[in-house]
Amino acid sequence: MLAVILLIGIAAAAVAFSVNQGLASARINAASAELAGALRATRAQAIVRGQTQNFDVDTRADTYRGVKPHDVALPKGLRVSITSAKEDQPNDHTGRIRFFPDGSSTGGRITLQSGRRQWHVNVSWLTGDVRVVDTVVPR
Repeated sequence: MLAVILLIGIAAAAVAFSVNQGLASARINAASAELAGALRATRAQAIVRGQTQNFDVDTRADTYRGVKPHDVALPKGLRVSITSAKEDQPNDHTGRIRFFPDGSSTGGRITLQSGRRQWHVNVSWLTGDVRVVDTVVPR
C-alpha cells in the first residue's frame, strides 16, 4: 500500500511539472505573438499616417513600446535582446526598429529566450515583414 501511494505521489509530481512547463511555454509563445503583433501595428501606422514610426525595445527593463503610448512588459524569466542598426540605438540598453511610410523598415531581430528555447522575431528591412521563429539552442 505504501508503494502504491509513493507511485501515485511520483506520478502527480511528474504531471504537475509537465503542466507547469507547458504553461510557461504557452506564456512565452503568447508573448512572442504579441510582440510580433505590436511590430505589425507599428508598421501599419507608419503606412496609414505617412510618417516614420519607431518600435523601441529596452533590454534592461524587458519592455517594448510601439504605437501605444505605454511600455509593454515581457513575462518574468524571459530574456530579451535586439539586433538593430547602430544609429538606431538611443542608449546602451535600448534598440530601435523604424518603419517607414512605404512599409519598409530599418530591419532587425528581437530575441526572446527562456532556458534553451529562443523565439526570434525577425523584421525584414526591405518589406517590413515580421516573422516569428522558434528555435532550440544546442548544448
